[in-house]
This record gives sequence, structure tokens and C-alpha cells, in this order.
Amino acid sequence: MSEETKTLKKELAKRKRMAVEIASEIHDIVEDTLWTDFDKMPELSEKLVAAVTEANTFKAENGL
Repeated sequence: MSEETKTLKKELAKRKRMAVEIASEIHDIVEDTLWTDFDKMPELSEKLVAAVTEANTFKAENGL
């Protein structure tokens, strides 16, 4: 595997991790504080969609 490919895969992993962290925040709200923090869900959902779209676009553009 070339250095460029390794670098691209690391960047993709970073982008995926950001999406997973947002999903984790959503999960925590659903599990623990839904009735008090439900108002945070629309913003987090938008962030999650953007993060997943960004990761998928990066993956497709770089042939990963």
C-alpha cells in the first residue's frame, strides 16, 4: 500500500470517526436525557447527515 493510500485511508477514518461521535451524542440523548434534551436532536441530525455525506464523498472521490 502506497503512502498516499495510507494517508487517504487515515483521512477517511478521521471523517468516519467524526460521524460516529455525532451518532454517539444522539444515542446518549435517546438513552439518557430524551425528555430534556430532545431539542438538540434536529441540529445533531443535520450534523450527522453532513458528516456522513462528507465521508462518503471523500471515499468516492478518492476511490477508497
